Amino acid sequence: MAFQKPSHTFTKIHLKGLRTNSLHILFVLSFTVFINTLSFAQELPKNNPNIPPAQKTDTLVVARDSLNIVVDSLLNKPVNTKPIDSTQQDSVKQEGFLKDIVTYTAKDYVAINQKKQQIKLFNEAEVLYEDMEITAGVIVIDYSKNLVYAGRLKDSTGYSQKPVFKQGANVIEPDSIIFNTDSRKALIFNSVTEQSGGTVLAERTKRENDSVYFISKGKFTTSENLDDPEYYILMNRAKIVPNKKIVTGMSQMYIYDVPTPIAIPFAYFPMSRKQTSGIIFPSFGEDTGNDRGYFLQNGGYYFAISDHVDLAVLGDYYTNGSYGLRLESSYATRYKYRGNVSFRYENLLNSERGFPDFRQSTIYNIRWSHTQDAKANPNSRFSASVNLGSSQYFQQSINQVNQANTLTNTLASSVSWSKTFQGEPQVNLNVTASHTQNTNTESINLTLPTVQASMTRVFPFAPKSGVKKGAIQNINFQVNTRGEYRINTTDSLFGKSEMFDDALAGMRHSIPLTTNFKIFNHFSVSTNANFEETWTLKTIRRDDIFQGESSVTRDVNGFDRFLTYNFGASIGTTIYGMYDFQKEGKNPKIQAIRHVMRPTLSYSVTPAFDQYYETYDVIDADGTTVDQVEYTRFENSLFGRPGNRYSSNVGLAIGNNFEAKVRSKDSTETEPKKIFLLNNLNLATSYDLAADSLNWSPLRVTGNTQILNKKMSINFGMTLNPYALDSNNNIINTFNINNGGSLFRLTSANLNISYTLNNNSFSGKDDEEKPDEDAERRAATANARTDDLFGVSQDFADQRLTDRDREKKEEDNNEYYNYKIPWNLRLAYAANYTNTRRENRISSNSLMFSGDVELSPRWSVGVSSGYDFLNQGFTFTQLRFERDLLSWRMNFTWIPFGNQQSWNFFIGIKSNLLKDLKYDQRRQPDRNLGN
Repeated sequence: MAFQKPSHTFTKIHLKGLRTNSLHILFVLSFTVFINTLSFAQELPKNNPNIPPAQKTDTLVVARDSLNIVVDSLLNKPVNTKPIDSTQQDSVKQEGFLKDIVTYTAKDYVAINQKKQQIKLFNEAEVLYEDMEITAGVIVIDYSKNLVYAGRLKDSTGYSQKPVFKQGANVIEPDSIIFNTDSRKALIFNSVTEQSGGTVLAERTKRENDSVYFISKGKFTTSENLDDPEYYILMNRAKIVPNKKIVTGMSQMYIYDVPTPIAIPFAYFPMSRKQTSGIIFPSFGEDTGNDRGYFLQNGGYYFAISDHVDLAVLGDYYTNGSYGLRLESSYATRYKYRGNVSFRYENLLNSERGFPDFRQSTIYNIRWSHTQDAKANPNSRFSASVNLGSSQYFQQSINQVNQANTLTNTLASSVSWSKTFQGEPQVNLNVTASHTQNTNTESINLTLPTVQASMTRVFPFAPKSGVKKGAIQNINFQVNTRGEYRINTTDSLFGKSEMFDDALAGMRHSIPLTTNFKIFNHFSVSTNANFEETWTLKTIRRDDIFQGESSVTRDVNGFDRFLTYNFGASIGTTIYGMYDFQKEGKNPKIQAIRHVMRPTLSYSVTPAFDQYYETYDVIDADGTTVDQVEYTRFENSLFGRPGNRYSSNVGLAIGNNFEAKVRSKDSTETEPKKIFLLNNLNLATSYDLAADSLNWSPLRVTGNTQILNKKMSINFGMTLNPYALDSNNNIINTFNINNGGSLFRLTSANLNISYTLNNNSFSGKDDEEKPDEDAERRAATANARTDDLFGVSQDFADQRLTDRDREKKEEDNNEYYNYKIPWNLRLAYAANYTNTRRENRISSNSLMFSGDVELSPRWSVGVSSGYDFLNQGFTFTQLRFERDLLSWRMNFTWIPFGNQQSWNFFIGIKSNLLKDLKYDQRRQPDRNLGN
């Protein structure tokens, strides 16, 4: 008997008037209600006497239930397979609730309750059924209801062995799960599911099938700490299609369980593991520095064209009418090539039309980077590195602050293709299109293209086998060809037909002939002869002029050529010197110093090619020729003009190298340690035998070395002139020592020092600094520097100030992080001295530095600045602050003074899945100050 609620009976009785003569009836009804409320029906056992049945043989065989057969197979019982009468077989096949063999194991025990039709697995239980796999502390299989229950183990320490439900590529880690093997539906409690970089934590999940889940009170986060996530999006209800999408109702963001005002009535999260097209949400703000008003920046659409190429279309819009457009595409084919291309265009308006400070400018920039896999084609290679555009792009762009390009004032591009033709001799062909641009003068130099072909060296007298010996066998020559089409134009004419008006075309063929041999076993002799022929398609003509007029050149179109040649020889040797400090019974720190000297004496002669020169007359008013001026029609040749002056030079050069052997600090080392004192110390000068005066050229001294465990690099150079100056500071053919001075007159000098320090520099560890691959990639993309001496380039279109994901550094045996604070410092000092005409001044004297300090494992600060000692002021300065907020990142950069004075604040989620959840605020530089 079922449990009955008597509420309706009570209601009818109390609302109905009763007579006093019905008291007995009321008592009986109340007693009946009491019995119905507190009593349960009981079934009495039937008195069935045990009467043995009569033993009869039945000719009719009854078919056994198929469900019992499956259960017996599940319990590993032998299955009775008696023949079934054909009249009892149904034409419709009836399947059991299990369609495949169930495999189960457990560490402690497997309990089978045949009466309840249940199987219980305890401790490290595992069930495998079709593509489903369940592991848990406790698993109960109820085959009477087609259910599988999985849960955790509970002991004195808490819960352990949470269930793990796997089906195909989907993995769910709940507290407990109930799975129906017939409908394949499931009810999941407190599940944790990873979905394409994000994690869904749900209190209750209903699995409809293997591709649809419904959740209630779910949390979506990209945090790694799932026990206490830094943030999550609370979804009241949601539908999940694994690896495809999440559709939610009312959703609200929580930060450390604190609700925020960020809430939306519905949301859609694409979860595809493949590239998918979608909207890129813009940033918004106000530009007060240039009066452009409110703006939307870097919004657009991403096109996932294919697995090999994509396209992002981004745009900006300001309320004063300014706008920008950017197209960015990346492409790659495995084992062949990869690259990216970017086009940026901005139409900028400062202030409003009609105001006196209104200005309009149009700027653009094109970048292209292409690299080919070295294994793609060993005989052919194509590469590209392009960075061209408006000269003022990096100074005026509203989406990028690239200090390297702003301060160096140069842009460069190169696109090249090379091909090797195998054979004997081998021929190399190279086609290059290059571009250089000075953003200060706005001059542009293009070569479209440069074609070079060269043949490997041929030794016509070399033996077919063995080593080449002597001058004859070492005679070799090669053939080189170079052709160019060069355009010199300006930023305002670039892209117009006028840029081709002064274009030059030419070709040069050269055949160098060389040989080398040794004399007296210690001297190496090398001789050479070089023949060059230059072709040009344009020459000039100068007509006679009257006295006081300037000569005017007339261009003559047509093919012309000239031939030049020169000869040379050199002899050199290597001299070794050793000074030993070791003495018997002593072990000095510096044990020996070795000096290696490489002197070289050379001679070269270049004839005068007067046959390519002619003259024009200068005529006075009477028609008399008063002067004849010599010129050559090849003055504007692409590869220069032929010389008309005989030259016979004797050159002298000495290279020096100084090394020291010092006692090692490690007592276990048996050999001394070799260090460099001076890597190079070179001296070079020459004497012109054919000159009538000033025969000696200035002595040039250069050198470099590395000290302090190769952390400090020093480069220096100076120019020493042996000739004196007159009272007008003009050089004269008199030695300076004979004019009351010293042997040489210092005319120029330069010194460059770079020093790199970090927290391990003074620890005695000889650690080799590894290159920053991310810095190199960023520098290659933005044509910037890798040492951050000019600051970190900021590309706001990438929605990040920096892309540098610092790896988590594990401190060995450090209980407190402050025991060892990671830091680095880069210093660069440069000084130049000029005294060519008695200026006696330092033309430049500056110190630049850049450093970063990690105050804690997630706090870092950095600065890039410098000081100009000549002008007594700080150079470009940038301050950087960065906070790693686990799933979030916060950046702040500040340029406190100068033409680029600005600041930028950014905070956003690291994950690409939710990168549009960000806050970006900045004050852009006032472009009026820079102009």
